[in-house]
Amino acid sequence: MRIIPVLDIKGGLVVRGVMGDRQAYRPIETPLSDSADPVAVATGLARLGDFPAFYVADLDAIEGRPSNAAALSALGEVFLDTAFWVDAGLRTAAGAERLQRAPRQHAVMGTESIADAAVLAALTRPKRVILSLDFRGDAFLGPPEILQDATLWPDRVIVMTLARVGSGAGPDLDRLGAIVARAEGRAVYAAGGVRGPEDIEALEQAGIAGALIATALHDGRLSPEALRRFCR
Repeated sequence: MRIIPVLDIKGGLVVRGVMGDRQAYRPIETPLSDSADPVAVATGLARLGDFPAFYVADLDAIEGRPSNAAALSALGEVFLDTAFWVDAGLRTAAGAERLQRAPRQHAVMGTESIADAAVLAALTRPKRVILSLDFRGDAFLGPPEILQDATLWPDRVIVMTLARVGSGAGPDLDRLGAIVARAEGRAVYAAGGVRGPEDIEALEQAGIAGALIATALHDGRLSPEALRRFCR
């Protein structure tokens, strides 16, 4: 099980995500850092465990505003051995290629930002691309054919349940299980709702490869001791 800490960045600061209501996101207050500066927050998270990657959501770019490229650059300069999974509202294959020119950056293609499934077929380096299947409640956000046709999926797939982000409601095990059943060996990652070790154990039993987590790391429900059981 891979634990991937989440950094939601808006206006150059890490914000606390709650149920996908991005307009209500506010700069994070966490015992892991004295400020909401992305490098400071990431440094605090890194003290908890040996994480292979950070998931970075550039919320400004996702919503069509100027990106947080400076924050991403600063993170890359400090964390030299860590990969970054970056969702920057990519809409084209060319955009994914540009993002991946930076060292250790892997492009996350979120279906909420994609207008046409042909974008996935046009990728020239799909091995470094991660697909995020985005859901709000029961609604799939994006072209229906992406959800319906698993042959379009790259090797890594995130199931992003926005309504469960920061909610404490637990992961959507039914939906995750349905995606795993169709994934044909692809690595499926859960995003949204993980509360603690019991949820991670349930995800492991469901065949999930890893989990994107923020709140449970900041509030201490996933302690360094618990993380050592899963980070491998």
